[in-house]
Amino acid sequence: MYYKPSPDAAYGSVQEISTVVRYGWLIRGVHFYSANGMIITSILHMLRVYFTGAYKKPRELNWMVGVGLGALTIMAGFTGYVLRWDQEAVGAAGIGFGLAGAIPQFGSMITYLIWGTNYDDTLGRFFALHVLLIPGLLMIMLLLHFWMVKRHHIARPL
Repeated sequence: MYYKPSPDAAYGSVQEISTVVRYGWLIRGVHFYSANGMIITSILHMLRVYFTGAYKKPRELNWMVGVGLGALTIMAGFTGYVLRWDQEAVGAAGIGFGLAGAIPQFGSMITYLIWGTNYDDTLGRFFALHVLLIPGLLMIMLLLHFWMVKRHHIARPL
């Protein structure tokens, strides 16, 4: 509610949230550590599934949905990191776009869609990705993932 997704105001709004807004420092801290915890636990979960062979038939589709969830989790972390819009975040965005641009045949299209024509476009798109698109896709894919877990009787009934 207090974040301003424009290159001129983003860093200042993050500083204001941390120092002026009541309990803003706490909310930012919880958000930061929860996001890192989500990334770590999803990686650990994927490693457990891989090393126990739980991705094999008939659970291949569930594994693919899980890999998609892992990719979305990494993308959520990356977009959140860039939203600070300080020197490190701008550099990270440049590296991310260089990696995306290296994807054969689709790289230039992905880079244009996300980068836009200027920094205003870039930051606005990262904000929309981080707040709307990625969480929405995460919820849909999590529901599908849990439905397949229940359907394959992977976990005990609740």
